[in-house]
Amino acid sequence: MHLDLVAILTAFGLIFLAELPDKTMFASLAMGTRMRPLYVWFGTSAAFVVHVAIAVGAGSLISLMPGWIVKLVSAVLFALGALWLLKGGDDEAADEAAEGAGSRQVTGFWPVFTTAFMAVFISEWGDLTQITTANLASRGQPWSTAIGAAAALMSVSALALLAGRFIAGRVPLRTVQRIGAACMGALAVWSLVEVFTG
Repeated sequence: MHLDLVAILTAFGLIFLAELPDKTMFASLAMGTRMRPLYVWFGTSAAFVVHVAIAVGAGSLISLMPGWIVKLVSAVLFALGALWLLKGGDDEAADEAAEGAGSRQVTGFWPVFTTAFMAVFISEWGDLTQITTANLASRGQPWSTAIGAAAALMSVSALALLAGRFIAGRVPLRTVQRIGAACMGALAVWSLVEVFTG
């Protein structure tokens, strides 16, 4: 297994920026106010790892297609990701997870772990970060992509649990969305150029 530091950092940066303004961050924050934060983090992290494994598996299957098709699909997916971030792709499932998790008192490791796991596992299906992870994995370096993506998702969850209230009040999430959209837009253009330059 060969790890590529650039691929790890690229996955980390893109996924971190895409997940930071996502409702899952606020679900983690809501759960952390009513449940033990460390138990919440274990639950959300486990759900993120499962989603990353599924996304990397899907990306690895995409990579079996001819190279120009993979690059074209990557360009389209990155462009859609940029648009999603610009419009502020809020997820109804994540809204429900945040509201549901914040409204009930849960104690004990397994009940908290299960609640956090299910809230994130359900709300992340088809999410921008899952699609982006699959897209990055399709370009090669699936292990590096998996490590970078999982680290980013787990970091956002930890950030939400440790400093979520402070960050939400001081960092304009619209700015984070625009930075993420610009990064994805640049990758879309780069992928499109690769289609024509080989």
